[in-house]
Amino acid sequence: MILDARAALEACAAVLHQASGADLGPMLAEVDALAAAAAGVRAELALEAVRRGEHTERGWTPREWVFEHCPSLRQGGFAQLAKIVWETAGSTTIPAGVDYNDQSVAFDRDAPLAIAWEQVRTGVTTPTIALGALREVDRLADRVYAHAIPDITRGFLEVGVAWGPATMRRLRTEMIARWGLPDRDEVEKDQARLRRAAYLTSPEAESGDLTTYRLGLTPEQAAQLEAAIGPLAAPQPNEETGERDLRSPGQRRAEALITLATRHAATDADQHGGPATSDTCVQVTVALEDLRQHKGAARVLHSRADGTLLGIETLRKLCCDADLIPTVLGTDSQVVDVGMTKRLFTRAQRRILWQRDHGCTYPGCDAPPAWTKAHHVKHWADGGPTDLNNAALLCQRHHTFVHERRLTAEVRQRPDDTGRYVIWDLAPGSYDRALRGAPPWSDDWSTPAA
Repeated sequence: MILDARAALEACAAVLHQASGADLGPMLAEVDALAAAAAGVRAELALEAVRRGEHTERGWTPREWVFEHCPSLRQGGFAQLAKIVWETAGSTTIPAGVDYNDQSVAFDRDAPLAIAWEQVRTGVTTPTIALGALREVDRLADRVYAHAIPDITRGFLEVGVAWGPATMRRLRTEMIARWGLPDRDEVEKDQARLRRAAYLTSPEAESGDLTTYRLGLTPEQAAQLEAAIGPLAAPQPNEETGERDLRSPGQRRAEALITLATRHAATDADQHGGPATSDTCVQVTVALEDLRQHKGAARVLHSRADGTLLGIETLRKLCCDADLIPTVLGTDSQVVDVGMTKRLFTRAQRRILWQRDHGCTYPGCDAPPAWTKAHHVKHWADGGPTDLNNAALLCQRHHTFVHERRLTAEVRQRPDDTGRYVIWDLAPGSYDRALRGAPPWSDDWSTPAA
């Protein structure tokens, strides 16, 4: 009979070219059902052989016997089949080929192993999924009501069949929450253990490439992080300029996380009286000639990212912020300036900018003042003063955008008819054109750096 079924399948493959396109899907589904049924019969045959002791005739273990007679499983799966067969034979009285509806055969049909074996023998699930579900049930056995164990077992199997073994682990907490023993707060116990396992690795820094971190958070920490970065990571198309947000989801999330960090850094700098005394400032070293000629790179100092190289334009953007201190080197590597504190806008100046600009000045952006940095319209390295007439508030995203596109703006003494004091020239390279010719920035807002 088995040989006839195999011959029929081989004959089917030979005439596939005669099938219509509409027939292929139903034929595939039927063959898949046959394959599942065959896997179930294979399991039953292995159980019958183990119960008869056929594997002992040559001194083999069940694992070796299955390996010998199931060559299709040698690439993966033979060990799992042998394991569940051995456990079923050793821990239950279930005979091979039994009808679970036949109550005259005595065995506990609600035992987790019996429930799992029923699905294996009928081809509903694989031995791998069945063993994974049994492991999960074992972990919960003394933490949940005993009467719930059968339903929990079926729940793990159902999820495993639909979504794979990894998803079963995610179901564990839900099962504890639903069926956990009273007065023991099992979910809280689990999450208390997780707090000790939470981690953020040190950076694996590669100059000129991405720096990699690995992060594992408790559910509480993950919920707090997602609540913070979720709104910031949403796509932000600009209705005023018509610009689409072309950033990938991963890029948006990374930039949202950095926005949170830089906001904290700005707060830290304010609380400590300035960046030089802030615990959160970044220190770098850079050659003066590289800074002036927009070439080379700066090197990060005194942190876990020590030695990481930053591009010059990235450095120029960071130098606008109150959380970076550059050490500028001359031609013979002498330190010609540390910090250049005159480049940093004071707290009083930033407060005036908050009142003047009311938030990010990039057209179409509604980021509030607290989310912004004070940007030098004419860069301090190009001789731009740290005065209000040379300042514009920009959010983290548009600060990067302005430096990448090298944009300039006009800072006016009086607002235009839309209430704006800062008018951006959005043509790429407008900064360089202004630097070579008559700059558009005004001196009317001249205010000494206090």
